[in-house]
Amino acid sequence: MLRSSLNTLARPAFTSLRAASTLTAGFPKVAERLPTKYGGVYTVTLIPGDGIGQEITESVKEIFESVNAPIEWDQYDVSGMSSSGEALFKQAMESLKRNKVGLKGILFTPISKSGHISWNVAMRQQLDIYASVVLCKSLPGVPTRHSDVDFALIRENTEGEYSGLEHQSYPGVVESLKVSTRAKADRISRFAFDFALRNGRKKVTCVHKANIMKLGDGLFLNTFRRVAEDYSASGIEYNDMIVDNTSMQLVAKPTQFDVMVMPNLYGAIVSNIGAALVGGPGVVPGCNVGRDYALFEPGCRHVAKDIMGQDRANPAAMILSATMMLRHLGLDHIANKIASATFQVLNAGTVKTADMGGKSLVSSGESFIPLSRRTGSSTTSEFTAAVIKNLE
Repeated sequence: MLRSSLNTLARPAFTSLRAASTLTAGFPKVAERLPTKYGGVYTVTLIPGDGIGQEITESVKEIFESVNAPIEWDQYDVSGMSSSGEALFKQAMESLKRNKVGLKGILFTPISKSGHISWNVAMRQQLDIYASVVLCKSLPGVPTRHSDVDFALIRENTEGEYSGLEHQSYPGVVESLKVSTRAKADRISRFAFDFALRNGRKKVTCVHKANIMKLGDGLFLNTFRRVAEDYSASGIEYNDMIVDNTSMQLVAKPTQFDVMVMPNLYGAIVSNIGAALVGGPGVVPGCNVGRDYALFEPGCRHVAKDIMGQDRANPAAMILSATMMLRHLGLDHIANKIASATFQVLNAGTVKTADMGGKSLVSSGESFIPLSRRTGSSTTSEFTAAVIKNLE
């Protein structure tokens, strides 16, 4: 199930796997330690997260049960809403270390300086799940301003501005340290090129701000260029682009991008732009992988507290992230079945949650609208049921 490491990928063999999109992840399988498996069943750590997390992970559990997926959940209802959940967070981390694979929603991070650190970031740093993969692809049933968008965003997950090293040197003066290392820039650049090779993609773009941060981002850019030379025989094109221009180019002409690699903060911003281009956070899957662990979560990291508990969330991104997890475990046949059923629902456009253009029940002024009278508005439960029906 676990395949060769990044440095030993058989490059020519992967050009036939161009199907990589939200249907086929195709990220390099770099984990070296086997996931927990007993009697043909994998134990996976499940962290539903805050906001809509419980609802969309429940969708995944229902779908997995309907296809009898060989997955046993080790669930931890961690919440980032207060620091009181730190003990449960530590238990969840121990579970991830045991099982090697996890599925999670997004944990809330308080803005107040008296609040706890981001547990999402803590997971990535402590487990060294250094590569974030976010897949942005246009879907026929999700009309947007641009069509034929299909790019993968590779984000360095463990350093940069997310190092969390800040202090107040004098009242009203804050110094925040951005950590950049050649080793991690090299590692994420090679991951991006290997991802391109596995999926038959043609170009890798490095996003940076080296014109201003000449040392930090300059190191990232120059390392990327050196790595690109090692892949010159592969035929993959490469270029680089300043992050502010990248933002404009994404909105103006997103089809020019194929694989994008960048430091942490830029990845957080660009992934939101990418999600907006293809229909919003509800349709963009993602994962975080490293040498020993893999953690799968929606690519656009929103808690969506405003609609929690209302059965209105779009579970597609979480479902597709879960199919990426199944492929990581070598369960491609089940992953393909679930992903295909999900795309059938999305592309048909008859079962649409509010974020995809379905009429909002709240804005209708009525407390309840019978299903027969709804004009495209669907609940999380109805979307899940439609996916399960397409599995039959």
